[in-house]
Amino acid sequence: MDAANHLILLGGGLMLAAILTGALSTRIGAPLLLVFLGAGMLVGEDGPGGIQYSDYGTVYTLASLAVAVILFDGGLRTSFRTVRRSWGPAAWLATVGVVITAGITAAAAWSVFSIPPVIALLIGTVVASTDAAAVFLLLHQRGLEIRERVSATLELESGANDPMAILLTMLLVSIATGTLQAQDMGLSIPLSLIKAFVVGGALGLAGGQAISWAVNRLMLAPGLYPVLVIAGALTLFGLSHTLGGSGFLTVYVAGIVVGNQRLRAQVVIRRFHDGIAWISQILLLVMLGLLVTPHKLVPDLLPAIATALAMVFVARPAAVALCLWRSRLTLRERLFVAWVGLRGGMPIYMAIIPVLSGVPEAGLIFNVTFIVVLVSLVLQGWSISAVARLLRVEIPPAPEPQGRLDIDIPSNLDQDIVGYTITPDSPAAGLSREDLRLPGRSRLLSVLRGNVVVPEQGLDHFQTGDFVLLLTPPEQGLTLDRLFLAKDKKTRRVALADFVIPGAAPLGSVCDAYEISVADDQRQKSIGQFVSDTLGGTPGIGDSLLAGAVELVVVQTEGDRISSVGIRLEPDHGAAWETVVPRRLLSHIRRWRLRRPA
Repeated sequence: MDAANHLILLGGGLMLAAILTGALSTRIGAPLLLVFLGAGMLVGEDGPGGIQYSDYGTVYTLASLAVAVILFDGGLRTSFRTVRRSWGPAAWLATVGVVITAGITAAAAWSVFSIPPVIALLIGTVVASTDAAAVFLLLHQRGLEIRERVSATLELESGANDPMAILLTMLLVSIATGTLQAQDMGLSIPLSLIKAFVVGGALGLAGGQAISWAVNRLMLAPGLYPVLVIAGALTLFGLSHTLGGSGFLTVYVAGIVVGNQRLRAQVVIRRFHDGIAWISQILLLVMLGLLVTPHKLVPDLLPAIATALAMVFVARPAAVALCLWRSRLTLRERLFVAWVGLRGGMPIYMAIIPVLSGVPEAGLIFNVTFIVVLVSLVLQGWSISAVARLLRVEIPPAPEPQGRLDIDIPSNLDQDIVGYTITPDSPAAGLSREDLRLPGRSRLLSVLRGNVVVPEQGLDHFQTGDFVLLLTPPEQGLTLDRLFLAKDKKTRRVALADFVIPGAAPLGSVCDAYEISVADDQRQKSIGQFVSDTLGGTPGIGDSLLAGAVELVVVQTEGDRISSVGIRLEPDHGAAWETVVPRRLLSHIRRWRLRRPA
């Protein structure tokens, strides 16, 4: 009885300490995943906690559930628009990219360790896949936002590359333990891979639709809907593995399907999954950190660091260069994708497989994997914000929905009811109703001022403290956030362009002002339509194209339509003559052009 109480006290206190330490870590920019790993190590055998724990089987089972929850939550936050934009590059990175990274990293491990080639290949394969939890968390930490095409590629890759890495790990484990001979494999590798992707993907699509149908048809207590969703996701995870598919791919795809549906109790579901995903991340990393004995890492420290550096600076860039050489990503964007090959809990989780299977040198594989993850989190995770600014792939972050109230309405209605409290820094403060310019199909329902509803004819302007209630389509929620929520002053330094104009502005007028040459039949288009047609595909914030002496940048979108276009007076890739004219003089000349009468 006392042992059980002590265990509960230890578990709750450890999680509380990890959360509080994580809150402090954001002040110094430390990656939260690194903090959670460190918390597990501190309570472990060599830390102040002194807990000796080596139950790899239990950790593997709990870690599987945690990773499934994290991937499902990541899918809930992924829009179909994101998938359409970047599924091609992400698919190459999630399959061929994993093989390239594993091969080069294995060569590095083989050269610094005196180990058989199959063990080196196991090390390379275990650390080859990027970690979904690390990518989802670190790409959006501390107000950081990345160009949509880049972040979409990284997030889709991290959610879909686990089947390849796990399959290769299982095959190499079978070879290392003698249960499978390399010459007997034949077509088993491609067939197993195809089965994992086909079964996993198909079950995710069908299961996601089934979960959505159940939520919208069953009459339950409001608190049971999130439980129904997570229970359905975990059922799909286990069923997929039973049928030979990839359970991780299944829950990720199911999350995407569910997240893009109109659901009953949608606000409650999203908040619940946000919380349970955080719990899963903390639980996963603290448990993995608890398994590590730091003094056993010392003998392999330097060779493992060399292996990690080879992965970061050689293997990952080579994989990105070969897989994305025909993609539409710019050189800066590809460099950022190459740098953000983040490793986290997933490689350590996969390193448990050789331990449970009795692979020779399994302890070495686990220790090297842990060191590689630490190097990745310290080197790449700590520098992600600086690299994003250096490569100019950062975009202005969307306002955080603090001060926004979401109200559930029937799921069959394509509308949301949202409420905002106007603060002194809100863009809407002091504006009249006419000047507010709500997006199309959005309607002002009511304004509450001092516990009194302001009548429509008495609403001359919005004041600080007003509570505004609106009816809006879901896709226009971000536009309303920009109108009513105050921006974080720390993030105002990010600017996509020197000037911003509406996407509906006539292209001909812009061409006359900036001496852009286009065909006569194009001049009747809006500038937003022109940019969208020229870029092709689905436009994303931060996408740009060179137009004469200026650069046109996508600043804001509504669905698949460009609603705001920025004009950058000093393009990243200007004409050759710009290298002769001083940039500051060139900037003054262009601003004079803008001010002169049309």
